[in-house]
Amino acid sequence: MALAKSKGNMYQWVTHVWSPIRGCRFGCAYCYARKHGQEFRLDEEDLQTKLGRGKIIFVGHLSDMWGPWVPTFYLIRVLNRCKDFRENEYIFQSKNPDRFRGFSDDFRGMNVALGTTIETNAYPGQFRTEAPPLMNRITAMRDLKFRKFITIEPVMDFDVRLLTEMVSIVRPEFVTIGADSKGHNLVEPCWEKVEELIERLSDFTEIRQKTNLERLERGRPKVNRPSRDGLI
Repeated sequence: MALAKSKGNMYQWVTHVWSPIRGCRFGCAYCYARKHGQEFRLDEEDLQTKLGRGKIIFVGHLSDMWGPWVPTFYLIRVLNRCKDFRENEYIFQSKNPDRFRGFSDDFRGMNVALGTTIETNAYPGQFRTEAPPLMNRITAMRDLKFRKFITIEPVMDFDVRLLTEMVSIVRPEFVTIGADSKGHNLVEPCWEKVEELIERLSDFTEIRQKTNLERLERGRPKVNRPSRDGLI
């Protein structure tokens, strides 16, 4: 997909999206790329896109371009294209963040933010996926020396204390939280639990809420929130 302005359920702080590498093989039940029939490939024409300047570009919104099936030279070619337009900020996100570590030299000199997804800490059983286990993602992100973030989306039911501890290990610059937008019948948390998570995470990082969280807020009645000492 050629460079396009960000719209829909993309992060509000991202201005553009670009996916010269497409497709994902992790097989997550809520997969956006699979729903839109995106088979794995490198689009040579899109790779020549002029990226301009002054943009915040999410690279790979129709893929997990850091999956183990992606040839290294594909990634190097995409990163080199980004370097041709250094006056942009580039956002890379993957459920296989361990692979980021092999590209530290390539990232240097670029304005990048590296992220991973954590939907829930209640594995296994909430949904089908072949992505690396959560603690593998957490450990890989912890060791990165670049700007980094975590996305909790689509948020599924979780243990507040344990999920907070997992995120704190990474010490991300910010955390984004969003809900399922496509009706996948996921096991979702009540709104008061999401509020508690936001409160706890706000003690050490910035929280960026997606507008699709409003559905959870509208759909759950408010109840008295338990004290932190009462959480499991």
